[in-house]
Amino acid sequence: MTVDPTLAMVWAFLIAFAVFAYVVMDGFDLGIGILFPVFEVGDERDKAMNAIAPVWDGNETWLVLGGGGLFAAFPLAYAIVLPALYPPIIAMLLALIFRGVAFEFRWRDPAHRKAWDAAFTGGSIMAAFSQGVALGALLQGIKVADRAYAGGWLDWLSPFSLLTGASLVAGYALLGATWLIWKTDGGTQDHAFRLAGRAGVLTLVAIALVSLMTLGLNYDYRAKWLEFPAILATSQVPLLVGITAFALYRSLKKRREVRPFLLALALFLMSFIGLGISMFPYIIPESVTIVDAAAPAASQWFMLVGAAVLIPLILAYTGWAYWVFRGKVGVEGYH
Repeated sequence: MTVDPTLAMVWAFLIAFAVFAYVVMDGFDLGIGILFPVFEVGDERDKAMNAIAPVWDGNETWLVLGGGGLFAAFPLAYAIVLPALYPPIIAMLLALIFRGVAFEFRWRDPAHRKAWDAAFTGGSIMAAFSQGVALGALLQGIKVADRAYAGGWLDWLSPFSLLTGASLVAGYALLGATWLIWKTDGGTQDHAFRLAGRAGVLTLVAIALVSLMTLGLNYDYRAKWLEFPAILATSQVPLLVGITAFALYRSLKKRREVRPFLLALALFLMSFIGLGISMFPYIIPESVTIVDAAAPAASQWFMLVGAAVLIPLILAYTGWAYWVFRGKVGVEGYH
């Protein structure tokens, strides 16, 4: 089997891009589901749902692309990660399905709308929490022996993975609140401003806690972040997080509409860059590198042709959908 290291890195970037695109595009609608219980029953909840109704299901395209890309481009990693993370991944998929059903049925079954709203919230929280738990479990390490998963059914469960799960819930809540600031007005927007401030504080605390605990997981993480001369570059990430957090605070105080959402995305981008610094060059930390897990070069070239067609196409129709449904949303839809 011939592996092309450059091609493997290209595919690692494409999968990372798909995962980040999913976080960007599905994070805010999961966030609205997380915040849903604090919205007033009636117009406020209807506005929140209408703010994501045209785009929520299309956003999950990127999750499929990321998972499918991992299977095709890095089959060894897929074969190890999936058995290690079956419980949180199954919980996430079931939550997304249940959430989608609740989203549709709350309109078509108004007699039981309270139950469907609770299901929508529960599915959103469980999906976000499961994604964070899976990330934490990957960061803390997966036991590998003879190119296969060698751990137990509950190895993913730890204080660190629970913290990363709760942190992602807080981060998605921030995205959801800032999206509503952008897409609504009146009392709903005022409520979203208050929620964004609280979710922003929780998100920053979560980033700090996860960062500190990550440094304590193993020496390699500490070396990548704290040893000289690496610290000259890595220290820029927390600096940028601090600058972005201050800019977010100022934008909320000045009641900007679009800027808070973009700055919340910037916080996620900084966190994503930090994750990449911690993991590189491993796809499974301390066990399997990106090159070790790569499919044969011929397979990756074949898939790259398809990706070169599909990814621009997905970006084009996604951009068109967001453009068509631009503007503020009301109880009956966009206006």
